[in-house]
Amino acid sequence: MIDNSTLLELQNGYRFDQHAKSYACLFCRQTYQQGIIYPMGEVLYEAEKATLVHIQQSHGSVFETLIQLDKKYTGLSDIQREMLQLFHKGLSDKEILERSSSGSISTIRQHRFKLKEKERQAKIFLALMANLENSRVPMKDSHINKEEIVVDSRYGITENEREKVLQTYFKNGLDGAVDIFPSKEKRKIMVLQHILKRFDQGKKYSEKEVNDIIKTAHDDYVTVRRYFIEYGFMDRNSDGSQYWVITD
Repeated sequence: MIDNSTLLELQNGYRFDQHAKSYACLFCRQTYQQGIIYPMGEVLYEAEKATLVHIQQSHGSVFETLIQLDKKYTGLSDIQREMLQLFHKGLSDKEILERSSSGSISTIRQHRFKLKEKERQAKIFLALMANLENSRVPMKDSHINKEEIVVDSRYGITENEREKVLQTYFKNGLDGAVDIFPSKEKRKIMVLQHILKRFDQGKKYSEKEVNDIIKTAHDDYVTVRRYFIEYGFMDRNSDGSQYWVITD
C-alpha cells in the first residue's frame, strides 16, 4: 500500500477507501469500517480514531514505522536514519553526541543542515514530478488546441480534462451528487473545486451549514470537509464554529 500512497496518507499512516467506507492501516492493512464503534481497552472509538489508536499500539508511531522502511523507500543512509531518530526524540546536540557515532557537535549540526536541505530538495522534486505529470499541453501544427489550454496553473488542469472528470463523477448532472470520490490526487482536487462552488466567497458558515451543503454533493461530509481544510480550499477559526472559502 505504501508504494501508491499519497503524501497525506503517508503522513497519517492510513488510507480511507471511499467506496468501501473504511480506513486501512498502510503498514499492516488492518481495516476499520466507517459507522462501526470499536472497543479498545475500556474506550470506544469511531473508525478513524480506532485506526490512529491501532497505529500507535501496533506500530509505535507513523514516524517510527516509516524510519524503519528499507533504504529503497527512504533513500536514507544509516547515519541519516540514526540522526533523524535522535532528532525526533527532541534531544540537544550534546545529548545526541553522547548517544551517536558522530564525532563532534559541529558534525551533528552539519547533519541537521543537510537533512533540512534534503527536505527542501524533496519539495522541489515533488513539484517537478507533479508538473511533469499534470502540465503537459500538447501542441499541433504550432497551434494550441483550444480544449487543452491549462485553466488552473496550480494543478496543471486543462478545460477539457476538467469537463471529462466532472462528467465521470457527477453522473446525475453537475448540480447533483458524486457517488464515489476519486482517489487520484488531481481528480480529487477537481471534484473538490467543483463542490466548493456551492459556497459563497466572503461568507462565514457554521459547521452544520458546511455539512448540509456538502451533503448535496456527497454523503461523507466529514471527509470532504476535512479535504477542504487540508487542501487549503477552506479555513476555520480555532474552535471550529466558523468556516469560510479561501480566496486566491
